[in-house]
Amino acid sequence: MKKYYLAVDIGASGGRHILAHRENGKIITEEMYRFSNGMEEKDGELVWDTDRLFEEILIGMKKCRELGKIPESMGIDTWAVDFVLLDEADKIIGNAAAYRDDRTKGMDSKVYESVNEAALYAATGIQKQPFNTIYQLMALKEKQPKQLEAAKKLLLIPDYFHFLLTGRAASEYTNATTTQLVSPITRTWDRELINRLGYPVEIFQDILMPGSRLGSLRKEIQKEAGYDCQVVLPATHDTGSAVVAVPEEGEEMLYISSGTWSLMGTELAAADCSAESRLHNMTNEGGYGGRFRYLKNIMGLWMIQSVKREIGGNLGYGEICDMASRSEITSLVDCNDDRFLAPKSMTAEIENACRESGQQVPKGIAQTAAVIYNSLAKCYAETIKEMEERTGVRYSDIHIVGGGANADYLNRLTAKATGRTVYAGPVEATAIGNIAAQMIASGELADLQEARHVIRQSFPIVQYTP
Repeated sequence: MKKYYLAVDIGASGGRHILAHRENGKIITEEMYRFSNGMEEKDGELVWDTDRLFEEILIGMKKCRELGKIPESMGIDTWAVDFVLLDEADKIIGNAAAYRDDRTKGMDSKVYESVNEAALYAATGIQKQPFNTIYQLMALKEKQPKQLEAAKKLLLIPDYFHFLLTGRAASEYTNATTTQLVSPITRTWDRELINRLGYPVEIFQDILMPGSRLGSLRKEIQKEAGYDCQVVLPATHDTGSAVVAVPEEGEEMLYISSGTWSLMGTELAAADCSAESRLHNMTNEGGYGGRFRYLKNIMGLWMIQSVKREIGGNLGYGEICDMASRSEITSLVDCNDDRFLAPKSMTAEIENACRESGQQVPKGIAQTAAVIYNSLAKCYAETIKEMEERTGVRYSDIHIVGGGANADYLNRLTAKATGRTVYAGPVEATAIGNIAAQMIASGELADLQEARHVIRQSFPIVQYTP
């Protein structure tokens, strides 16, 4: 009898339910349900509609019952840093604010009144991003202190959904590290830091490692879904799950988890919290098995997604890639500039950046996309040099996983710019990594090494040479 595993993978623009099983030694996946997601404006803030997202989670679960494919376990992954506060009745306080909301502007200086930037990096190993949870909490403390005072629990978005499913409140390790409030030494909350910042330490839940079993579905959820199953924590940070699915069986690897963000990095057994690492803007996010994802956040395909929405009409991403490949514009922008984080118009911002630097200003979707793709490839090439300098390893190839693995033109540019062989795939890396963690927990896969071997045999990988 087949054993099924359900991954619920929710990103900033949409989510999907992917069901998987083993067959002839390979992992076989099928999409059960897909739904949209996006930030909405409410009360002057950009927020997530967590009620609707949970309804979508339940709808997808019921699809499994309708097809007679009941999962043995399920797990949810999402983006990082965003959270909800719950009151004593476990109701959400205020809004589930989104990381692109501007409430964190100036909050870094408030944090640094209690702990300076260098000391904060030494304590956590996490790259400064203006939207990290540490700054979002400072925004609440400064602007809406009553919300923080009323809070009994803080749960990151996937932890909240797991709580709704099981009734058990816990924080999963890989996502918890992105708050910039976890010690890379103890792999638990840095309570001294939290107290120093004036945040209520009692609202932070126990940290569990990916692969931990949260338990069965609550009775109400069993009744609605039509079955019971175990809830197993994957790496709930979507990049953490994507890295699980990197099909590299050796000890030394370099990956790009390519989607809305491009996360370029490697795996380390111990975090590098040195001053040099901070100056290179590297981060040490938690990974599967207690290891660290040593990486750099690069703006990524968010820029392409934005210009497609603004001026791409009905063109698909493949068509845009092809059009960009035929453009001869050579202008470049700094993909990591904060000006591209949430501009009113991405197209106008790219045009302005080129104009200000005295370069050719792109016109139309083809030229604008070409500027983005070429700029990303240049950024990847610069980052691999920094990564090699920090780790002392010379990486011979790059694994690109996630939706960006389909960007043929960008993959070709990356191979050329870096001088490395590029292996692109699997595309559904996040869901596959989520499933792999569940299969390891069930004993169907022995460990991470076997999981990566099986993934390499199960999904198409496209090779690009320099």
